[in-house]
Amino acid sequence: MSPIEEILARARARAEALKVPYAGAVTPAEALAILQGDPAGRLVDVRTRAEWEWVGRPPEAVFIEWNTWPGGARNPAFAQELLARVPDKAAPVLFLCRSGGRSHHAALLAHELGYAQAFNVLEGFEGNKDAHGHRGTVGGWKVAGLPWVQG
Repeated sequence: MSPIEEILARARARAEALKVPYAGAVTPAEALAILQGDPAGRLVDVRTRAEWEWVGRPPEAVFIEWNTWPGGARNPAFAQELLARVPDKAAPVLFLCRSGGRSHHAALLAHELGYAQAFNVLEGFEGNKDAHGHRGTVGGWKVAGLPWVQG
């Protein structure tokens, strides 16, 4: 079994354990490995524009807000934007948010829209809060040392 096949098997097992219908759940490092192994794969960052600019973002991601900024209202055009900007429903589509919640919902919707390989990126971009209530120190894309830019 190749390293990517091993990652996909772990992702499917996590999906079964979490009882979610989408293809799987991956760590940030696993997400990057999938993207590097499949040029058709896409990372979709579903955080707000403010988060992309002020907190940072993966440089090669597709950016579609799940909730709009400012105000935080649910983006009514999310499905249409996803279908337009990520038209290949057979390729891996990995959803990333701050800590894994919004991306879970985006992966659920993608599955409903017919994306065969929709994945939630566990831990998100910033990870969970640490003992002091701060993000960016425990888990997440940034803490894993994966590529990101700011501003």
